[in-house]
Amino acid sequence: MNRFIVSLLAILLILPAAPSFSATPTIEELQAQIAEIAEELEEVSDRLEKPERHSALDRISFTGDLRSTADSLHYNDVTFNPGIKVDFTDFFNKAGSGEFGSFVAFDPANPENGLNDGFVASAMDNMFNSLYSTDPVMYGQLMQAMAGYNPADPSTAPGVGDFRLATAPRTSDINNDIMYTTRLRLNMKADIASNMNFDGRLTMYKAWGDSSSSKVFDSWNAFGMDGTNSGSPSGDELFVERAFFNWKDIGGSDFYLSIGRRPSTYGPPTNYRENELRGGTPSGHLVNFNFDGFTLGYHLSEITGIEGQSVRFCFGQGFESEYGNGTLFNDDITKNLDDTNLGGFNIDVFNDGKTLVQATLFRAQDVVDGFTGVLAFPTQYAAMFAPTMYSDMQKFPNMNFEVRYTPSTTIGSINLAALGMTREEDNGFVWFGSLAMTQLDSNGDAGMFGGMGNDAVFEAQLSADGSEIIMMPVRAENSDTNEGYGAYVGVQIPAPMGKLGLEYNYGSKYWTPFTQAQDDLIGSKLSTRGHVAEAYYIFDINPRAFIKIGGLYYDYEYSGSGSPVGQPYKISDIEDGSAYSLLPVVDTAWDAYAKITMQF
Repeated sequence: MNRFIVSLLAILLILPAAPSFSATPTIEELQAQIAEIAEELEEVSDRLEKPERHSALDRISFTGDLRSTADSLHYNDVTFNPGIKVDFTDFFNKAGSGEFGSFVAFDPANPENGLNDGFVASAMDNMFNSLYSTDPVMYGQLMQAMAGYNPADPSTAPGVGDFRLATAPRTSDINNDIMYTTRLRLNMKADIASNMNFDGRLTMYKAWGDSSSSKVFDSWNAFGMDGTNSGSPSGDELFVERAFFNWKDIGGSDFYLSIGRRPSTYGPPTNYRENELRGGTPSGHLVNFNFDGFTLGYHLSEITGIEGQSVRFCFGQGFESEYGNGTLFNDDITKNLDDTNLGGFNIDVFNDGKTLVQATLFRAQDVVDGFTGVLAFPTQYAAMFAPTMYSDMQKFPNMNFEVRYTPSTTIGSINLAALGMTREEDNGFVWFGSLAMTQLDSNGDAGMFGGMGNDAVFEAQLSADGSEIIMMPVRAENSDTNEGYGAYVGVQIPAPMGKLGLEYNYGSKYWTPFTQAQDDLIGSKLSTRGHVAEAYYIFDINPRAFIKIGGLYYDYEYSGSGSPVGQPYKISDIEDGSAYSLLPVVDTAWDAYAKITMQF
């Protein structure tokens, strides 16, 4: 096509010179004309080649942004006081029935005798002797539970009780004076047809000096999984945060369909603190979590006459239970799992470009006890639950082995709802507010870290080789349904060279939104069970670059922020030893940050 156009232009350029042929031009004149035509043809060819090449090769348009951040992170009164709930009745009944070997009366006055020589199998005697020499506190708890127990009378067993895994709470402050990160986001867009297009985004969120794909599991924020990998600092990998197509005006109607990895992060009103337009569909107060699924929407404005009104039904999947989890081994661990599905409605009640009123309602069905992910196994847990392995790990104190965590059971479902409003005034002033509710609906089952909003109850079992008594979670402490609520308000005020932002959010005891992919380093501020205040100043360098300086202050009231698994306890109770938590807990924390972002 390019050659045809050039040839045609050459003919047209020569034609006006035809009358001069009768004058028999000289060779020099002909050569000059040829040189002039060749120069014009080369210029035309260059001009045509660029759009033709763009049309052939650049079918996807790329945009993006690059953000570099310096954070100063400070954690106050970090407490580690682990424990579990043990069914002592089951333990002593099994022991009394001979399941662990022959059982004889125990003399608490002479604990050094263990269970004497009447214990045929060595497993229980080994456990008692090991506890006596290595963990006197735990040993004392077991002795206290045994006091007054008569093997011939099961009714004297002590029931379910707390079993502490540490001698005493360990509390300290932790300061990371400076931490640098870089976030790269590449937006992709391609028009497929007049009413169909593709959208995608690739994200790298890298901690400087660290390209490790896993972190030591000391909090749920350290657990990398499918729903949070774009918002958790890791290495130099590019994750697919979004990849979906939009099909609008289906059959000339107001219906539209979108399928793929959903735009479910940075929704309103969280886009204001990012200094960008609305980035996701659902309420950012309730959802900042990657998932795969589809949205079927309908524009209601033509029917209701309310500007910008639309309703969307969303469906997604958070966990696949029967692929990649060892299903073909046909073991019990894979039989108690179901797919975790999410479904609900996101409604723009009113949207005129200045005011947005939004309602979000959805349900996470068949939630499991921690989605599939990769973590570095903490040495501390080996000391508690795997003493044989722990002895070998002492030879490598600076190493953690990496494991793929697979959920063990379905623990219940979660219902979520939010109603929010944002308003942008003509003078640049912005304000917003959102109220939300979460409901944890437990089914009474539990994994190692607990059930849906409650603790796991552990029972003693004999290991397969008969050499060790191990504690395994068998059920949740109860099957109660627990409600939580959250509030989120903020303003942006026009100021010299930019804008000033002030935000506050609160979450109650059982508050459990899906915002774990929010990229705050201390943890998603909007999933906090407690108070969070944030202040920031955005300096506009130019229309495509800005500097943001600010700080976050967290005041945690309850444990378990960001996770539906386990019973939330007051932080103060964990600190004074009257309650426990398998994971370390933080009382207060603050993050002072400076960020520079450039869009391209």
